[in-house]
Amino acid sequence: MPTLNDIMSRDVFTVAGDTTVAEVAQAMLKGRVGSAIVMDGRSLAGIFTERDVVRAAASGRDLSTARVTDWMTPEPVTAPPDTDVDDAAAMMMGQGFRHLPVEDGNDLIGIVSLRDILRTRVRRVG
Repeated sequence: MPTLNDIMSRDVFTVAGDTTVAEVAQAMLKGRVGSAIVMDGRSLAGIFTERDVVRAAASGRDLSTARVTDWMTPEPVTAPPDTDVDDAAAMMMGQGFRHLPVEDGNDLIGIVSLRDILRTRVRRVG
């Protein structure tokens, strides 16, 4: 049975909390990523996703001055790298999120999306 360590992306897009929504949205588009991990030094402070970009845009606020800390999900759910892929899928579906940071202790080591999990499940069936 695959674990998150087997499928996670180790190249995690991170930003500082004072980065503007506009800057992060542009970088997410350019990097073709659906989320940014918001860091406070070496600590995970939150996660900022495509959904947060939409919420911020719909608010009417100036996205060139709005900070990601105003729109991120603080203290997101994380999982250790030895988490079974099926358990991670159940967690994500049950709690309604699509991006799961992977931490080894307090160190951010990767991220998994529902797309990554679906790709793994399709390979097992096929």
